Amino acid sequence: MEVLILIHIEHLEKIYENVPGRVPAIQKIHLHINRGEIFGIIGHSGAGKSTLLRCVNMLERPSSGTIQIDGEEMTRLDARQLQTKRRKIGMIFQHFNLLSSATVADNIAFPLKLAGMATSVIGTRIKELLELVGLQEHAHKFPNQLSGGQKQRVGIARALANHPDILLCDEATSALDPQTTNSILSLLLDINKKLGITILLITHEMQVIRAICDRVAVMENGQIVETGNVLDVFLKPQHAVTKDFVGQVSDFGSSHEEDDSILRTSPRGKLIRITYIGAKTYEPILFQIVKSTQVSFAILQGTISSMKHVPYGQLVVELTGGDSHEIDAVITRLKQEGIDVEVITP
Repeated sequence: MEVLILIHIEHLEKIYENVPGRVPAIQKIHLHINRGEIFGIIGHSGAGKSTLLRCVNMLERPSSGTIQIDGEEMTRLDARQLQTKRRKIGMIFQHFNLLSSATVADNIAFPLKLAGMATSVIGTRIKELLELVGLQEHAHKFPNQLSGGQKQRVGIARALANHPDILLCDEATSALDPQTTNSILSLLLDINKKLGITILLITHEMQVIRAICDRVAVMENGQIVETGNVLDVFLKPQHAVTKDFVGQVSDFGSSHEEDDSILRTSPRGKLIRITYIGAKTYEPILFQIVKSTQVSFAILQGTISSMKHVPYGQLVVELTGGDSHEIDAVITRLKQEGIDVEVITP
């Protein structure tokens, strides 16, 4: 039976000893990443996310803790075993890291030559990868003849050359403009779907997490402060850092300032925030519940959108009419329907 968890990290720490005061870059990291998912790690500069990513393929050796990939403990591998294992872990970088004096085809061929592949196999693989990343017409160009997005596509093709199981993305879109970023994220999503490759990416942009990730971990000061399914984390952020990142994306839940603005209007009834996820987003559940009661409602704020084809919606609603018991009964019925309800005012 295939193991669902591909990357299993326990008690991971990295402490830099050659600086005054022994600086802990990451500490107490517990994380599992499932086979075939796109997992995002987000944090501000200096949060430790790059160090964590580099520990996964042992470019940084942890001070303590364990990293298992497909059941194999990375910290116990010798140099030769580690070299073999790394061939199944592709990596793409923020600034592309292409060989400037080599053509697109030669950049893609580089890891294959290091692995000792036959010339005929290399040629076939280059053709496959150029088609996958949409650069069929650019095989003989040099990096300085390419746009930023095209350079990153070469970097992705090179990372995929040895048929990896895992693709590590180190701020892969932060050097690109928004339109090019979207095209690269779409490519990564397509690769994940077509090839089933597990993608682990780090970023400081919540829009990147929202666009393609299944789950996310939020880092601050070398620790993971929150983790969960992306939709859950976006709609119900718990930590202050997470709330800060979610605030980058305007159509997610109301901020405390917006709640205060609504409260200043002196609502007559009870204010609630309703969160819908999935098919229920498009069902008239609130209307169906209140129509047989004396309770009425007014929608003060609302949004409906989707994330990776999963619809969601949030409404701030004022419930009036009836008595307090009847209003409370409406809230109870909403919860029984599987709707998340947060009472903003008593």
